[in-house]
Amino acid sequence: MLAKKDIFGYEPDAQYDTAAAYFSMEFAVDQALKIYSGGLGFLAGSHLRSAYQLKQNLVGIGILWKYGYYDQGRDKDQLMKPAYTEKQYAYLQDTGILFTVPVHDSPVHVRAFLLKPETFGTAPLLLLSTDVPENDYLSRTITHRLYDPHETTRIAQSIVLGTGGAMLLDILNMTPDVYHMNEGHSVSLNFYLYAKHKSLEEVKKRVVFTTHTPEMAGNEEHRYSLLKEMSFFYHLQEHEVKYILGMDGDQFSYTLAALKFSRKANGVSKLHGKVAREMWGHYPGICEITSITNAQNQKYWADEAMAKAIAGKDDAAILKRKKEMKTALFKVVADQCGKLFDPEVLTIVWARRFAGYKRADLVMQDWNRFLSLISSTALPVQLIWAGKPYPEDFGAIGLFNQIISRALPLKNCAVLTGYELELSALLKKGSDVWLNNPRMYREASGTSGMTAAMNGSINLSLPDGWVPEFAEDKANSFLIQPAPDGLPEQEQDKLENISLMETLEQTVVPMYYQQQDKWLNMVKKAAADVVPAFESGRMAKAYAQEMYRE
Repeated sequence: MLAKKDIFGYEPDAQYDTAAAYFSMEFAVDQALKIYSGGLGFLAGSHLRSAYQLKQNLVGIGILWKYGYYDQGRDKDQLMKPAYTEKQYAYLQDTGILFTVPVHDSPVHVRAFLLKPETFGTAPLLLLSTDVPENDYLSRTITHRLYDPHETTRIAQSIVLGTGGAMLLDILNMTPDVYHMNEGHSVSLNFYLYAKHKSLEEVKKRVVFTTHTPEMAGNEEHRYSLLKEMSFFYHLQEHEVKYILGMDGDQFSYTLAALKFSRKANGVSKLHGKVAREMWGHYPGICEITSITNAQNQKYWADEAMAKAIAGKDDAAILKRKKEMKTALFKVVADQCGKLFDPEVLTIVWARRFAGYKRADLVMQDWNRFLSLISSTALPVQLIWAGKPYPEDFGAIGLFNQIISRALPLKNCAVLTGYELELSALLKKGSDVWLNNPRMYREASGTSGMTAAMNGSINLSLPDGWVPEFAEDKANSFLIQPAPDGLPEQEQDKLENISLMETLEQTVVPMYYQQQDKWLNMVKKAAADVVPAFESGRMAKAYAQEMYRE
């Protein structure tokens, strides 16, 4: 049996005497460990890195996805093509623990693997797999694909993460003081805890919850009858679940249940906390919803030479290092797209998880105006897009491919595939401007702009998510004026496209070429303002102090 010291490999600092287990469906800790899709994983990865640096008493619980999310390639026409390749991870330790979790009233075998802290500099991460010889084929597929498109498979994944993760901790004789659900996927762990403690109040003493989804449609729901059939409620009957939680109807909401099982919950920015309270506050029996703004790990994300140049206020070194980082990014552009970008030219990047509300094509909406912007020879501009749509979101894939097709004949526009940690870092380091234009109130936090600012890139953004807590227009960021609330989406898009284009044409582009001192002052102020306020050491401490301690 593994002892706790075998799992941690370090002695937790005495000030973090509250033991926490951090449950997340995805963790982005290194390019080599492909068990994440986007922002939720990036956030969880930075949390584990900072927990390690602070020597916190925290262990991550996740799933070892055999095929990862998917590999983003291209077909013969350069359009996006999802591929699924089996992953092998020789650096994970097989704990030797094999146990069973009930799914569909049948025992599914689960094997536990350990990512040791010293491997990638993270708090210990326990990863669960059902892809073992003891299972039938269907059970083996549960942990094949992150966010599998089939409803029953996704439910089974949640059972393995939540119930299975809680069972594993018991097997290891690790009884955390607090179970932290990072999003609602692991909510089934509460039914396992209820079976142990026989009381909602006892469960609530031990559970906290972070919600990331500021729209009702994105909060996962399933039929009570299906969940009961699949053993989601562990030993409880459907009517018992409804009675204990005071939840009626035919659909079981993961988020609402998590809010009722937890002693405390948080949104991931001040704005999102407010939105979450408006969404859920009228339901009886929910816990307090506070805010802890997301953050990213400076040590992992920030280029050391750029950070040193910015800290030393060495403008020549900042310009030199930025050109070097742009050159590194442009090698990928040349390799993928056959286009040679110029490190002297203003480079705008739009890159993040690819979803419709993030509006990757907003800058293209007035096509003639867009062409005018990118065809200027006096004040030239280069644009790069990257992002991963959900492989079954055909609307988002269609938009991604449409941008590829429109960018194809333009020598200063490129769309890159393979948006994972490594490419994300290159894009943040190689951009001059980090473009973020979601529909307002739809971005819970968004963190990519934080790491862009750490690398000498200036945010050009709508004031959504974390941005209002950071941005000072024309001082450390460029702000896009949001359209009035309540307008139809088409009208919103039109007005915000006008504001975006005016900001680019009248402020951003001229400043880059004609007011270099002012530009560099913004770069330096952005980097100074983003750390420590949006560095994940601050966030990890806030969780330990505000969420984990009673």
